[in-house]
Amino acid sequence: MNDSDPAPDRTARPKRADARRNEETLLDAAAAVFVSSGVEAPIRDIAAEAGVGTATIYRHFPTRADLIIAVYRHQVEALAEAGPTLLATSETPYAALGRWIDLFVDFVVTKQGLAAVLQSDDPCFDPLHAYFLDRLVPVCTELLDAATESGEIRADLDAYELMRGVGGICAGGGTNLRYDARRLVRLLVTGLHVCP
Repeated sequence: MNDSDPAPDRTARPKRADARRNEETLLDAAAAVFVSSGVEAPIRDIAAEAGVGTATIYRHFPTRADLIIAVYRHQVEALAEAGPTLLATSETPYAALGRWIDLFVDFVVTKQGLAAVLQSDDPCFDPLHAYFLDRLVPVCTELLDAATESGEIRADLDAYELMRGVGGICAGGGTNLRYDARRLVRLLVTGLHVCP
């Protein structure tokens, strides 16, 4: 390369719609396998769940850490995008909050499958918790504010506390078949409702 050669284009091109869908399918499949078999599950299991070859997964995600980070970010983004959509389409803000909390429970269950890795000494996972808080606390706050303004819930609720509470309830379940975290979370959300 000499000085007269144009500089290579280093800007990332946006992915085509079909490429984005394929990547989302891979990430959803990986999340499902992580929940059922843990993050150390063989890549071939994820490939089978996604209906692709293992080479396709490695082409998108060269390392397991790349895949784990992508799954985590994908799920956070889906949850962040769901909040405003639910507010716009639900009968009431309280109903939107309840549906969002259901999605949050799904996320927390997947995150438990990732917990050991996310708490490892690998520094590539360090920014994920801050990313989670930065993206989801404002969404939960918006849902709580809307439900408060409509008079459906108490005014003294904090999004971070609510999310920590739901996370704590979900963490208590583990593999105990007598412990239904989703039912307990529903009781918590019902308890937020102000009776007319």
